Amino acid sequence: MATLSVKPGQRFSVPDWHTSSHFISADAENTRSASHQIRQEARALRNETNNQAKWDEHDNRTRLAERISSVNRWKETLDKCLADTDAEIEALSKVKEAAERALQAKNLRLDVSIECLTLRESRRAIDVVRDPVEEELHKEVKLIEKAKKELQQKVHEAFEQLCLLQEARQQLSWDHRCKTEALELDNVCLSLNVNCPNITFKVNPTRIPNGSTTPEEWQQNSQSNKDRAEAEMKASTELREAIVLLIAQTNNELEAQRVATEFAFRKRIRDMERAHGELKWQEQNTMEEIAEMEEDIRRLEEDLRRKVQDLKVAHTRLETRTQRPWADLCRDQVQFGLTDEVYQLEGTIRALRQKLAESQDALNALQRQLHRIQTDIGYKANSLMLDNKCMDIRKKLVVPVENFVPDLDTFNRTMN
Repeated sequence: MATLSVKPGQRFSVPDWHTSSHFISADAENTRSASHQIRQEARALRNETNNQAKWDEHDNRTRLAERISSVNRWKETLDKCLADTDAEIEALSKVKEAAERALQAKNLRLDVSIECLTLRESRRAIDVVRDPVEEELHKEVKLIEKAKKELQQKVHEAFEQLCLLQEARQQLSWDHRCKTEALELDNVCLSLNVNCPNITFKVNPTRIPNGSTTPEEWQQNSQSNKDRAEAEMKASTELREAIVLLIAQTNNELEAQRVATEFAFRKRIRDMERAHGELKWQEQNTMEEIAEMEEDIRRLEEDLRRKVQDLKVAHTRLETRTQRPWADLCRDQVQFGLTDEVYQLEGTIRALRQKLAESQDALNALQRQLHRIQTDIGYKANSLMLDNKCMDIRKKLVVPVENFVPDLDTFNRTMN
């Protein structure tokens, strides 16, 4: 009689089987709950870190922009200070040259006075007297020697002041170059983003470079350079005024006819300067308008290129949809929309091209007008130069060389 084979192994009861299923379900619930908790914490962390990173980057971009603005303000201040210093150096150089010419001219007067005294020594007998003429000649010699000594001292002071101005200018120029380079670097930093190809990890980027300064030291350095330049310019202005005043003390009264003639010349020069200034104003405005027109033309060309690209896209879409098979080749709303878009873009391109042509014509007209203005400015500048040259020639012909003082009115610091 056949018997049922029994597999070896442990047998579990039904309650054990239910208990095992319950434990597995409970473990699955706990595992899912833990996973859900981790996912929620991960999402919160992502949101928090993303927000923190965005705000940090935004804050640093703002700080960079503010720093660029601050450095740019100082750069503009240094630009003006450099221009003022250059103008002061040029003005002081002209005054120094005028003092040297006046000093050189005194030799002629001294030679004439000494020659007169020498000639008067040839007098004989009773005519060899100490008369008022001789006394005036001796007084003139003393006055000339005193004037020469004072002028020589002023020339020496002007030379030393020019050296000080050059030193101050070198400091300003170095500070200006540093700020220009710093602006370029900060602008590069401001332009960087995550899509830039040249961003990499650096070795110890948070280190403090050698020679670093505090903002207060940075501010104090530029302020010190500016203050020094202004102090030297003030001293130079006072020295120029003193030199001009000293030279003016040796001038003689001009003849009435010369005054009348120079009055007419000055009136003409003022009229020419007013016309020249008006043309310069027109030139500046025209150049600004040309710059704005060129910018608008550039934008028109960019818009035109974009519209042409958009038209290419629309054409490509229409042409691609012609390949739809059988019943799918239907004139649906997309077809009508693309067709309208093509017509609209073609009209827009025509309008842009028309406006671009008009803008180019306007730009050409502005450039022609600018050329006319600049040509007229050249004419008037030449006329002014000729009139001033005529004034200088008249001064040299009428006034002794020692009394000739060039007009120095830079920044209205000295009298003409």
